[in-house]
This record gives sequence, C-alpha cells and structure tokens, in this order.
Amino acid sequence: MPQTTGRRLLSLYRHLFRHFGPQRWWPARSRFEVIVGAILTQNTAWTNVEKAIAAIRIARLLNPRGIDAAPQESLARLIRSAGYYNMKAGRLKQFTRFLLTRYNGSVQRMFRTELTELRKELLGISGIGEETADSILLYAGDRPIFVVDAYTRRVLERHGLIAANTSYTGIQRLFMTHLSADSALFNEYHALLVAVGKTYCRKIARCEGCPLRYDLPNGSPLLP
Repeated sequence: MPQTTGRRLLSLYRHLFRHFGPQRWWPARSRFEVIVGAILTQNTAWTNVEKAIAAIRIARLLNPRGIDAAPQESLARLIRSAGYYNMKAGRLKQFTRFLLTRYNGSVQRMFRTELTELRKELLGISGIGEETADSILLYAGDRPIFVVDAYTRRVLERHGLIAANTSYTGIQRLFMTHLSADSALFNEYHALLVAVGKTYCRKIARCEGCPLRYDLPNGSPLLP
C-alpha cells in the first residue's frame, strides 16, 4: 500500500535526521539577532551574514534603538559583507521602526500577537517577503509555521511531491496539513532540507550517497 503524504514526509525527515544530525538552527545570541540575520541572509551566504552581524555588534548597534538611530549610510557600511547592503540597511531600519512604533521595541511583546495577524504585519514591512517573515516567526518566535525556500522546492519537485508551478503557500500547506503543528519539527525539517539541498540536491543533482535516494523512482530524480 502506498504511503500517505504525511507518512512519506515523516520518512524523508527521519532519513535526513539520521544522515545529517541536528542542525541547531538558528545560530544567534538573541531573538532580535535572529531577526536581523533573517533579513540579512536574503540572497547571500550565511558566512557573509555572520560577518555583518559581528560588525553591528562591535559597533554596539545590535538592538532595535541602535539600528533605528544609526544613519543608514553608516549601517550599510557595517553590513557590506552581506551584499545589497544599502537595500538591506533600509530594510533593517524599516523593521526596527515598525518594532519601536508598534511594540515599543519589544520583541517579546511582538511575539505575543496572534500568528496570522503578526505574519500579516511583517509582510506589510517593505522588503520582508514570505520566506523572511516565516523565518522570523519560526526561528525567532518559535511559532509553528513552515519556511519554504529554493532548496525545499527543488527537493519536493524532484521527489514528485509538488508540481513545478506550486506556489509558496501551496508548498507550505503541504507540510502544515500533513504534519503536526510543531515548531521544533518545522525548524529541524527546514534546516535539514537546506542541508540536503546544498550537499546533494543541487541544481545538478548528486544522488549518489543522498539519504533521500530511496524515495526516488528508479533512484533518479524527476528532472525537467
């Protein structure tokens, strides 16, 4: 009998976890730092983000009021390693202005807002899209929402779990409908999908040794 979608998703998760082990996402010293990282990591490698965060910390600006008060040009210089630094400096300042205006700078107060409402508020901030908003909610807020990225899409497409044109919402719904609403599970699962995407399920698939190869038809990905 074929596995249900939920059982199949859990099977993929277990194989990934056995292979890669716990990923311990998101590396940060505070929830606010997680949010800064989620904004800075757009279109860049995490090593570049770490350098940018370290520079903000050294400048003693790694707090909502510090970033809000800093001249955008100065902030942009600090985060230069993260790429698109002028744009990202603006996004950081827009977020901190929102946090200060709406929640008096309190991340804890912000995360007391109901999930759907807070997600809507985050998406209303210029430059914060679905992936960034959901990363903030899951990794900084410990809220049970699944983060979808390019690695997630690629793995699911190659395993025939989604069609090529499936929307972000459609992919997210696949996980949130068929798995328990568990922030710890969603956290680890997304991080593991990134790990397998970087290691094996690249643009040119490297299926040899991949822990998910067992799930592919004839051991080969469903490539376009």
